[in-house]
Amino acid sequence: MMEEKEKPINLTAAFIVFLAITTLLVVWSMKQNNPFFQSTNQAPVRVGLPAPDFTFPGLDGKKVSLSDYRGKVVFVNIWATWCPPCVEEMPSMQKLYQKLKSEYFEILAVSIDSQGAKVVAPFMKKYKLTFPALIDSMGTSKRIYKTTGVPESYIIDKDGILAKKVIGPLDWSQPDVLRLFRDLIQRN
Repeated sequence: MMEEKEKPINLTAAFIVFLAITTLLVVWSMKQNNPFFQSTNQAPVRVGLPAPDFTFPGLDGKKVSLSDYRGKVVFVNIWATWCPPCVEEMPSMQKLYQKLKSEYFEILAVSIDSQGAKVVAPFMKKYKLTFPALIDSMGTSKRIYKTTGVPESYIIDKDGILAKKVIGPLDWSQPDVLRLFRDLIQRN
């Protein structure tokens, strides 16, 4: 009888298998522990459907939820200090806020800056922005609202229904934009 020879282990193949398994475990671990990687079963954000609720801290550290503003028209703007189009549209947002803040209206500017209030507070002061800025340094709003970039804006009616979605910057002080907000404010 002939003895079977033991086959040598192919070290390259073993190393590749080890790397593949390690990579899969790292990705799985990241997905489990980081909300940025976690998927949701939420329906896509669409005009005519309820806007997803969220809760983020303001610059003062107090938690603010979208649902706190039920009964008001809410302009949610997802932005970042490092985004030139975001910086471009901020002065027009301030003008809009000045015109409507005494009505049933609120702006919630949700910053996705990873450094949080440390960069957002000086930015708000530099540009003399007085509307509320919320801090989303973990990127939760990206997952909830399925954003593709910044800025993205969501106009939410008094009942919490998404009335309009705007991708990219806009001059929010234009008369037709102001008319849109006033029409929503005046609806019962």
